[in-house]
Amino acid sequence: MITKEILAELLPQINAIAIDASKGILEIYNSDLDFGVEAKSDDSPLTIADKKANDIIVSGLEKISHQFPIISEENKQLAYEDRKDFSAFWLVDPLDGTKEFIKRNGEFTVNIALIQRGMPVLGVVFTPVLDELFYASKDCGAYKITNGNPPEKVSATPFTMDQKELRVICSRSHLNPETKDFIDQLSEPVLVSKGSSLKFLMLAEGQAELYPRLAPTMEWDTGAAQIILEEAGGSVINHETGLPLSYNKKSLRNPFFMAYANKKSPSV
Repeated sequence: MITKEILAELLPQINAIAIDASKGILEIYNSDLDFGVEAKSDDSPLTIADKKANDIIVSGLEKISHQFPIISEENKQLAYEDRKDFSAFWLVDPLDGTKEFIKRNGEFTVNIALIQRGMPVLGVVFTPVLDELFYASKDCGAYKITNGNPPEKVSATPFTMDQKELRVICSRSHLNPETKDFIDQLSEPVLVSKGSSLKFLMLAEGQAELYPRLAPTMEWDTGAAQIILEEAGGSVINHETGLPLSYNKKSLRNPFFMAYANKKSPSV
């Protein structure tokens, strides 16, 4: 059992690993180096920065005080038979938003989560270009450190679904029919766009209310940001079951989901 005390011991170590990985990414991002872009089997891009960040994170996790298996986007994936009995494991996306990295728009992150019994209990997300560190652990709140300043607690905005002008995070130019149908049910929604796990952080910080993700994602895309949003008062809900998004499924692909800020029941 991973206790609050263990989580409190782990958090500064994971924060430090995420910052180290970010430094490695920025060395490449701010250089004249060729990013070495390759296409993975699913046609998503892979760069030398993804690989460097992954090496830093995996090496760091192998040296800390508590050891758990590692599932990373950039590692060889374990068969379900080999991971189905994991009671806890690290879930890593060393560079979330590789397309944004290649575009040099700054909207990419480093993501490290600790999953216990299928649910995230610790999450760290670092935004290298903005020097913003978000972190949370179960039942201990969500926090943000900017430019090395003291931590600030982050809180999601309370809202009801019948409000006007809810801020909805989605692509302005590539709305699939399912997302468009959802948005059409809202009253005068305001569409906002953001890359990578920054979408969840916008909800956690009170910069938006809704993030409908009715399109494919993978577990490592969401684990760290989910616990941060949840500890800020929000939620990430499986669109089919109505239950919180869960992890270490037979397929590491996520179902469609809805991410909310602090959703309240409409007043009567």
